[in-house]
Amino acid sequence: MKDLPFDTISPPNQWDRSGLPGWSYHSKALFALEREKVFLTHWQVVGHESDIPDPGDWLSYDILGERAMVMRGADGVARAFHNLCRHRGARVVDGSEGSCKGSIVCPFHGWVYNLDGTLRGAAQPRSFGEMDRADFGLKPIEMQSFHGFLFIRFAPGPQADIATLMAPFDSDFASYRMRDIVPVRVPDWSTELPVNWKSVRDVDNEGYHVPLAHPGLQDLYGRTYRDHYLADGLSMSIGWYGDVPGKLWSVRNYAKVSPDRSDLAPHLRKAWTYYGLFPNIVFSMTPEGVQFYHDIPITEGLTRLTGRVYRWPNETRQQRLARYLAYRIDRATSVEDQQLSIWSNESMKSSAFEGFHLSDLEYGVRRHHDGLRQILPVLNLAEAPKDDQIARLNAEMTCQP
Repeated sequence: MKDLPFDTISPPNQWDRSGLPGWSYHSKALFALEREKVFLTHWQVVGHESDIPDPGDWLSYDILGERAMVMRGADGVARAFHNLCRHRGARVVDGSEGSCKGSIVCPFHGWVYNLDGTLRGAAQPRSFGEMDRADFGLKPIEMQSFHGFLFIRFAPGPQADIATLMAPFDSDFASYRMRDIVPVRVPDWSTELPVNWKSVRDVDNEGYHVPLAHPGLQDLYGRTYRDHYLADGLSMSIGWYGDVPGKLWSVRNYAKVSPDRSDLAPHLRKAWTYYGLFPNIVFSMTPEGVQFYHDIPITEGLTRLTGRVYRWPNETRQQRLARYLAYRIDRATSVEDQQLSIWSNESMKSSAFEGFHLSDLEYGVRRHHDGLRQILPVLNLAEAPKDDQIARLNAEMTCQP
């Protein structure tokens, strides 16, 4: 086992092996609290600086009724705004990404904004009487960057600034040269699953299921795979490959062509690494490529799985082939996890479901649940409260000493 450049947390000798109560996976009222207390107050990743290289380039990000856009201004600075015209609330950009030539024009009534979000002018301005343009710029959203990745937060929350929060990963991200990566233009691989978002996290937060559920990953690195837990909702999982010949075609050929990255820190060479950030973000890195993925809740019973893919510049043919083979292995893994998420989510409504009993190898599930309980103490209730009582009970339990 190679040394890691950060301190990790081990499961205590005695710990509560139960998980969240089943009712919490299908409650509309709890989902409303998760929207307010978890997703809008915690950092969300939108993309990378390289996704918007030129003035006017933009990315959009929608979550739970909030609409954001990140745009590079004429001065080269990237800024985040609510994707909402100050006139009637229309989207000022539509789609997942694009570019504006010199200005942002609302498609509803033609209000024009500068690339820094200030209002240049309203259509037929005399019809508005006295109106100070300075008061009607696009509303800003807090945004911070970490090794080129762009994070936004819709409301203040308990997490530290992103550089402080992600500091344990700083040396690994630097070794991977994350600031240098460029986007890979691939077909949209987003998927909507008929599950609660927590069911997706429950599967992804542990490697206990890898040997049986993921033949590709088990063949690649399963014998060396480890989950590592850090403070503040961070996690890091890693598996090393190449010590034995792969049995599966994709794995066998990937191990042959994957580049020798002698420039990487020793523990990152010949490794697949996953860096998790509470509540719903994972960065996945291999010697030839990078991606991030996250679960975007839509309703209490519907979740969108999506993310973005990157590579290093000046990619060789060998690197491109390795990235393709890694993609084959990863996509098969994703399909396998999707089915497990559906089965797990279905069980929450069964009269036979008596809760979780977690292995030490599933401690990541418990840590994620504990993070949610800290924010939403109502999750400590084994029996489902009535939906019209959940918000009140949570407020009362939050105020308890």
